[in-house]
Amino acid sequence: MEPIGYLESCFRDKFGTPRQPGLVKEAWARLKIRADLQPEESLQGLEGFSHVWLVWVFHQNKTARFHAKVHPPRLEGKTMGVFATRSPHRPNPIGLSLVELIKVEKDGIIVAGADLVDGTPILDIKPYLPEVESIPNARTGWPAEIAKDPIHVEFTEHAEALMKEWEARHPDQSLRKVVEETLKLDPRPVVYRGYEEKESPYRNEHAVRLFDGDVHFKFETPTLVRVFDIRFIHI
Repeated sequence: MEPIGYLESCFRDKFGTPRQPGLVKEAWARLKIRADLQPEESLQGLEGFSHVWLVWVFHQNKTARFHAKVHPPRLEGKTMGVFATRSPHRPNPIGLSLVELIKVEKDGIIVAGADLVDGTPILDIKPYLPEVESIPNARTGWPAEIAKDPIHVEFTEHAEALMKEWEARHPDQSLRKVVEETLKLDPRPVVYRGYEEKESPYRNEHAVRLFDGDVHFKFETPTLVRVFDIRFIHI
């Protein structure tokens, strides 16, 4: 199989990229279709759909060995069978994401709510058909048993000023919503969670790269994250 194109995403690194589609609803992404696939013709009719499925490759998955059980971040160290999860560490590194279709262009599409890192190879696009694919009473397995208190995001005075400057640079990108929704998901690996309550926290400060900025944050408590700096980068 050959990719039909490579996704341009607001998530520049694996760290901070949502683990499921739709969790950061404003997350912007664009897919440019290969010219030899005649995108203007092959995309005809897609504009009538509100959502599409993206079939893609976990291209940054470096795990060579297969593991039947994995450690989903939401289980905080507990294991689960790989086929009961959406872990990237699979026998075949293939992903599936349901995203909102914002616009169909001559050579590609713009979508929102993507959980994909910049440069992800896309294998296929399929329209979402709610009359056959939506099952309201479907069971959701072990994730339904996990309940957590909501996380709140605050900005220091310094970070707030930088946030406003950043928003002025990109008025169409809903930057604040992307930052807040991303941090509310707690992007930290499990190994770094819980250290905010200790006297000598171990790497309690982190940074996530979004668009053309590095957002530096710190968890003050398990339910409060504070943004203390935003550093602009050149891409």
